[in-house]
Amino acid sequence: DFMQASWDIEEVQAKGIQHLASFVKDKSAFPYLLKCTEVITLAMNTHIDSLDLQLEGCTLLLEILSQALEQGLMMALDESVASCLLHTVRKYAGNEEFLSMLCTLLMMVSASEVAAENLRKVGIIPDLLSILRRFLHNDKICFSCCAVLWSLAVSENNAEQAVLGSAVPVTSAVLQEHLQNGVVAESACSALWALALQGCLTDSDYEPTAALLLDALRMNPERAVLVKNGSLALASLVRLSETAALTILLDSKGSGIELIKDEYHLHFDEPGVAEALCLLMNEMVQYDEVMLDMRSHKMEKLLSEIKLQFPFS
Repeated sequence: DFMQASWDIEEVQAKGIQHLASFVKDKSAFPYLLKCTEVITLAMNTHIDSLDLQLEGCTLLLEILSQALEQGLMMALDESVASCLLHTVRKYAGNEEFLSMLCTLLMMVSASEVAAENLRKVGIIPDLLSILRRFLHNDKICFSCCAVLWSLAVSENNAEQAVLGSAVPVTSAVLQEHLQNGVVAESACSALWALALQGCLTDSDYEPTAALLLDALRMNPERAVLVKNGSLALASLVRLSETAALTILLDSKGSGIELIKDEYHLHFDEPGVAEALCLLMNEMVQYDEVMLDMRSHKMEKLLSEIKLQFPFS
């Protein structure tokens, strides 16, 4: 009430945010803090020129959202809050340090389908792509933005397909830049999978994207989630194009078929990985030439192994 009575006075908003922040460690205060997210974002938006207030507000929102996610709560922030956050992103698009915090916040917010839909409605996708292009070197920003893109693209709402199409080269650039950083590569592979599912790739994208996904799998063989989502992304490409399937067979860095075998043997106790690899192989056998090659690599033996390992799946 104190903050809402004096929207125009920056000092009141700053003191209010500081006072709310003092309750963060108090578990009994958490349900009340959850109701304050709109007040905090509106204070940030009203005093958009005050970087100090933005930093304090963003830090507090991160604390509240972190606690919410720890407790399994999804915060369905409404469209006005999404609009406020976008306004802040645009105002501080050149401030790398603050933007890193903001993108982490957006990633947490987008975990909720309702909030992700609201971020899409206010038009955040072009801003995310612009941030990625500008800060391709920043692993934290790349990780967060790709995670937000995944949340926005994985929805069944195809209204943004044209905008999402321009996300393919940017997401590929992120993966190429951070191939050896497993956390970022995993996030980028997930985003590419969602973009492939939405039909955002063009004919000229299939071969380079498939080769890049194979590189990601080779560089990070131990990361089960990356292997799973990378394989699902490849399956989506193969479903759309024989070129992608042939890229897996004829990749200059080694046989993709042997890579599939290696990945399965490394993660033989992970049903999610096995399922993704089976889905990829299922898409590959739709092409006669590819199926012949798979036979020559004795893939029946691998499939029998998988069947024995997961008889009830």
